Amino acid sequence: MTQAAYQPSMLDLTDAGPSLGPLSPRRHVLTRGAWVDHLPGWVRGSDQVLDVLLRDVPWRAERRTMYDAEVDVPRLLCWYDGARELPHPVLTAAREALTRHYAAELGEPFVTAGMCLYRTGRDSVAWHGDTIGRSAHTDTMVAIVSFGAPRPLLLRPRGGGESLRFPLGHGDLIVMGGSCQRTWEHAVPKTTRATGPRVSVQFRPINVA
Repeated sequence: MTQAAYQPSMLDLTDAGPSLGPLSPRRHVLTRGAWVDHLPGWVRGSDQVLDVLLRDVPWRAERRTMYDAEVDVPRLLCWYDGARELPHPVLTAAREALTRHYAAELGEPFVTAGMCLYRTGRDSVAWHGDTIGRSAHTDTMVAIVSFGAPRPLLLRPRGGGESLRFPLGHGDLIVMGGSCQRTWEHAVPKTTRATGPRVSVQFRPINVA
């Protein structure tokens, strides 16, 4: 794959193995019952995790129908259900820590881990809300841990409106809760700037294929 040279974060350099920092995110209260928690640099030594994800995850390319034509999905994907071992132990620790921290609001454990590899700035994901395995009237929570070169995650109200911007990479955490998946949308837009790879790990409390 063609990509820019990866620039590690100076804040991420550590002689110890990857670990989790304190789970104390800042909450941003949105409209219509939605909220977002944001915690930069939650995973310490995240570049070591990135190396493992790029090397060991069985990434796959997908195609989907759009406007009566089949097109390439502009990112690589991999899905880990609850029975499949995650590719790095710090991801297992993160899933358990998130389940404990959000137990009261979540009501069920985080189970699956969907992974996306954004190889270059040409890879992206369009505006959407995550409703995997849920009805349009049921709230769900999605926790995302990002590794590698920062890319902006944008959020906006469904139907349009001013967007919020969260640069995510180098072990950053963002959690979208309340009605966020129903009443807001999020996207990772393309960029013409040279950028290295980024892996997004999305934990969800639903075990579906």
